[in-house]
Amino acid sequence: MTLEQLRIFVAVAEREHLTQGARALNLTQSAVSSAIATLEARYATKLFDRIGRRIALTEAGRLFLAEARAVLARAAAAEAVLSDLSGLARGSLTLMASQTVANYWLPPLIQRFRRNHPGIAVSLAIDNTETVSAAIRDGAADLGFIEGEIEDPALAMTAVAEDELVIVVPAGHPWAESVPSPSELRRGAWIFREPGSGTRAMFEAALPGLGLAASDLSVTLELPSNEAICAAVAAGAGATAISRLVAANAIAAGRLATVALPLPKRRFLALRHKERYLAKAAAAFLTLARSGSS
Repeated sequence: MTLEQLRIFVAVAEREHLTQGARALNLTQSAVSSAIATLEARYATKLFDRIGRRIALTEAGRLFLAEARAVLARAAAAEAVLSDLSGLARGSLTLMASQTVANYWLPPLIQRFRRNHPGIAVSLAIDNTETVSAAIRDGAADLGFIEGEIEDPALAMTAVAEDELVIVVPAGHPWAESVPSPSELRRGAWIFREPGSGTRAMFEAALPGLGLAASDLSVTLELPSNEAICAAVAAGAGATAISRLVAANAIAAGRLATVALPLPKRRFLALRHKERYLAKAAAAFLTLARSGSS
C-alpha cells in the first residue's frame, strides 16, 4: 500500500463520507473511490459498509484507521526531520483549529508566517475542539488551536490569546433591554453548535453561575457553523452564546444585540504533542502565535 492510499483512507474514514474526503484532499471522488476499492480488493477486507448513500467503518476499518494514522504520523515526522536540514527555506506545516480560532484569529497570523517563510506550505483544517485534540494526539497535524481548556496528558497547551463569550439575541428582543431571569432563560429558545464544540462546552460550564444547568435550556437548533448560528439568531430563531469576535460585525450592524449577563473569558490554546518531534516550522509558528496576531 502507498502513503497516498493511507491518506485517502484516513480522510474518508474520519468523515465517513467519500465526497467530503475527496474535497479535503482536493481530489476527485472517483480517485478516492478507486483508492479505497484497491485497498479492499488487495487485502480482501471490507473497510466500509455502504448503507444507502452513507458509508460507515466496519470493525476492520476501525482497527485499520488507528494503524493508518500512526504510519502517516511517522512519515510526517520523518519528513519534518529532513525539512529541518534546510532550515525554514522549505517544508510544510499542518494546522488544525476549531471554528472561531480558524475563521477569525488564525488567518492574519498565517499570512504573517507566509510572508516570513514563503517556502513553507501551510495547510489548515477546521473542526470542533474534540476532533482537533484527537488529531494532535494522533499526529495528524503539527499544531492545534482551540477555544477553552481540555484535559489530555499527552498534549502540551500554550495560551496564545484571550476571547470573550457573549449571549446574543435578535435586535429588538426583550432580553436586549433587560437582564433575563433564570426562568426567562429556561423558557427561551437556544441555538448551539454540536456537542464537542468548545464554545458550547464553555457556556454550559458557566450556566451554574447563572442559576441554571445545561439540561434546563431548550435547545431548538444545532447548526454546524458559527455563521449559520448568527444568521439563525438574527432571523429570530432564538438566542445563543458565541465569541464576541464572531458576532462583532452583526452587532455593529444592528442585526444582533448582546444580553447584559456576564460570561467568563476564555483562552485560545495552542496544542502540540509532548513526545512528538516539533519541527522548526511548527516551532516558528508557535513563537509567532505566542507574540499575538497584532
